[in-house]
Amino acid sequence: MRALLRCLVLVAALLGPGLACPSPCSCSTKKNGRLLAECAYRDLPEVPQGLSPNVTILTLSANRIGRLRRGAFAEVPEVQSLWLGYNHIAAVEPGALSSLLHLKNLDLSHNRISDFPWQDLRNLSGLQILKLSNNRLAGLPRDAFGALRDLRSLWLNDNELTTLAQGTFEALPSLSQLQLFNNPFNCSCKLFWLKKWTESSSVSLTGGGSTLCAAPARLRGRAVADIPAQLCVEPSVQLTYLSNLGMQDGLTLALHCSVAGSPPPEIRWRIHTAGGRRLEIHGPTVARDGGAKPGRERFLAFKNGTMAIPNFSKEDEGTYTCLAVNDVGSRDVSVNVALAGSDNPAEELPRDDPHAGHLGGQGCAKGDEMDPVGAGEKLVIVYHVPREVRSAAGVARVRLATLLLALGLAGL
Repeated sequence: MRALLRCLVLVAALLGPGLACPSPCSCSTKKNGRLLAECAYRDLPEVPQGLSPNVTILTLSANRIGRLRRGAFAEVPEVQSLWLGYNHIAAVEPGALSSLLHLKNLDLSHNRISDFPWQDLRNLSGLQILKLSNNRLAGLPRDAFGALRDLRSLWLNDNELTTLAQGTFEALPSLSQLQLFNNPFNCSCKLFWLKKWTESSSVSLTGGGSTLCAAPARLRGRAVADIPAQLCVEPSVQLTYLSNLGMQDGLTLALHCSVAGSPPPEIRWRIHTAGGRRLEIHGPTVARDGGAKPGRERFLAFKNGTMAIPNFSKEDEGTYTCLAVNDVGSRDVSVNVALAGSDNPAEELPRDDPHAGHLGGQGCAKGDEMDPVGAGEKLVIVYHVPREVRSAAGVARVRLATLLLALGLAGL
């Protein structure tokens, strides 16, 4: 009897506070010294409490766990491998995983997760394997994996992903295996970056089949890596300076932005005046009937890419940038605009001389193209002719409707 008691005392010492183990689980020390808590196939409805803080491997696969609560693993901060596959997990609360600073392997596959606390991954910088396959994820933030510099294997297959933000995997220098198959990808040009990334990356897209397009209809069943290049072309942009048009109340600056690409790029304008005013214009501010939209009468943006500023004055000097944006990328080109006054314009530098220097910049003639490489370094000089000089020279005074027609409104 005494021998039996001595054995029980010895076992209790070995499994003392350093190896506490809840009754549904079995705990043991592996040959490499790691402590294993085996809690799989126990029909557990939640993460058990009372685990030893020294546990490094925690197996909770194939249970009935439906929710991971904040602080669920606070008792096991040393865990390096956490297996939670084949549960009923539909919700992961923010903070549920963030305390596992030593985690290297995380398996949450075959659950019902549609919303994941991606911010928790910022604390898991040592993670090497992440399995989120066979869930209900419909989207990923672009920076979801930004902190996972050591991640080698990422499983995202069998989810509900239709697209991925450009650059999603660029912050993963150690990544060698990526599984994306069995997602209903919409192979629009928003996903074209993935084709280019797979061509230039050494990462292997592995798994049970190719990563295929589910839409659009003409590409259904085609591999994402085979999206035809001619369907998706990055924007190109050219900016030209149109001749100044006389207005009844002053002069008008007109710039024209020509763009190309597939799909057709959207034209946006960014204006930063010398007086500190900043303005961004997305889309035209002039309707098809020629009327300016309320609050947009100062800067007239047309659908055909022309920007006109009636009554251009010193307050409007500054940098005017045209941006061309489509699903593949964006390009922009800028021009600095300055106003020069003269009582005798014949003595001023000719405004149509592309090589004329003024105010430390390069003059730009009518129709000159602004080189995108030198964005922000080109300079347009707008010559202000005093009213009495214009009248003596017979300068035409046109109404706004005439200006709209001159800028090609009829073709909008």
